[in-house]
Amino acid sequence: MARNVRTMRVLISGASGFIGSELVSQLRDDGHEVLKLVRRKPSNDDEVNWAPSAHMLDSSVMESVDAVVNLSGAPLAHLPWTRRYRAEILNSRVQATRTLVEAMRAAKKPPEVFLSGSAVGIYGDRPGERLTESSQRGPGFLGDVVEQWEQAATLRPPKTRLVTFRTGFVTGDGGSLAPVMALTKVGLGSRFATGGDFWPWISLYDEAAAIRHMMGSGIAGPVNLVGPVPATSDRITHYVAQRLHRWYPFVVPGAILGLALQDAAHELLLSSQRILPERLLADGFQFRHSTVEQAIDAFIPAKGRAAASREPVDQKA
Repeated sequence: MARNVRTMRVLISGASGFIGSELVSQLRDDGHEVLKLVRRKPSNDDEVNWAPSAHMLDSSVMESVDAVVNLSGAPLAHLPWTRRYRAEILNSRVQATRTLVEAMRAAKKPPEVFLSGSAVGIYGDRPGERLTESSQRGPGFLGDVVEQWEQAATLRPPKTRLVTFRTGFVTGDGGSLAPVMALTKVGLGSRFATGGDFWPWISLYDEAAAIRHMMGSGIAGPVNLVGPVPATSDRITHYVAQRLHRWYPFVVPGAILGLALQDAAHELLLSSQRILPERLLADGFQFRHSTVEQAIDAFIPAKGRAAASREPVDQKA
């Protein structure tokens, strides 16, 4: 649940994406006015043109908004990660962020708050560790990407409050679990390697609700946007199979995933990250979906008797 805030004018990059569409809907339901950045000629009064690859954005737009939410970036689920696509993953995030920051700095009256997307990839593969916002960055390509991405955001005007929200797997119709669901529906439900790696998840609703909450909060700096009860990959993929009433017969060895997907396998599917939303909880945010089972139930329609959650809700796990 997001806290009540005054009506604000909010500029969003990536507004038509998976998270952006949900955020726009929730903001409008709250009575906020939304402006969407688009890379084509605007077709409505709520659209503003920009060209992040060319660092082009009219700074006067920043003078008319209270908050900016940055959701731009090439999708990590696009595979394989060729050398060219790895460059796109980095450049799409850093260039968009720099373009927004430059426009803010050129504005006579910059926005009050800049909520800039980030990712849990900054922690790297950390089996056995309890990870919070105070944890150091870990190894890997995504750690490098997130570090540069967040650094670009810090160049916003000093008076603009900055939040870099580090998002995990977002569950929803078309979200991070879409490939798992597609395989499971055709009878190929599988455990990945041992299944013991922790996947930091969050429901689509809570992702957008947390952004709304932080928009009206005094919180600043990095914030983990993950569910409060950590879950292993086997717990997640097995429950998807249960919910879809499909078999769960296979195990995909880590070596096979590594050969097929290379770095993407190790940084996305085989990385263990037991991450907790410590600062978000301390700031008073209340999750609608506190377990991954609740998050999956929210977007996979029930068929017959719904399976029960494996463990009770505990937002301090």
